[in-house]
Amino acid sequence: MAQRPLSSLIRFLLLVTLLLSHAAFAAPPEPLIKAPQVDTPTRVLFVGNSYLYYGDSVQNHVRRMVWAGDPSMEKKLLTSTIKSATIGGSELSHHNIDHLTKPGNIGVKEPFQLVILQGGAGEPLSAARRARFREKAIEFNKIISARGGKTALYLTHAYVSPHEQAKPENIGLTVDLYVSVGNEIGALVIPVGLAFEEAYRRRPGMKLHKEDGTHPEFAGTYLV
Repeated sequence: MAQRPLSSLIRFLLLVTLLLSHAAFAAPPEPLIKAPQVDTPTRVLFVGNSYLYYGDSVQNHVRRMVWAGDPSMEKKLLTSTIKSATIGGSELSHHNIDHLTKPGNIGVKEPFQLVILQGGAGEPLSAARRARFREKAIEFNKIISARGGKTALYLTHAYVSPHEQAKPENIGLTVDLYVSVGNEIGALVIPVGLAFEEAYRRRPGMKLHKEDGTHPEFAGTYLV
């Protein structure tokens, strides 16, 4: 019985990856990195904004799902080694990645093996903000790499109504930014935004966003 939900999850993720790879939205570049670059990381840092801490926090869901899939990981993947550094309403440039990834600064003595960077949902929507995101992602990746870690980019979900910036083209702009920057720095792109799009396509009545049209509901965070 345990294999059924896992198989469904794998099929869903493969479909989302296929969408990302084959220009489902405005012909985005094809991702160069198509598989995780760290095998079973036990020291993970999420860096972003409120999208990460709504719905009982992404890192809590990740940890519990890992434990459920492999009970032997419970002693390896502790609360103290999977961290989330968030600033409400922030964009990528607001974070001090040098401080966050320096061993010992935030309670993890050894370097993080995987650092997942999440920018603001509005960053892909203007040329100036896209340029700043790219600049910071390159800068942050150099620091992360110098400390022996790998970078992954968390491709954000798009705004939906009633948010004032909700537009159909936003997801295409988001995919283009994250995949192009991910390819430039050699980072895995986690297609969160495309997972939201596909989930809504399958079940239009599903509620993944809160009433503000931007933050994830509990189900949205679980999907992440």
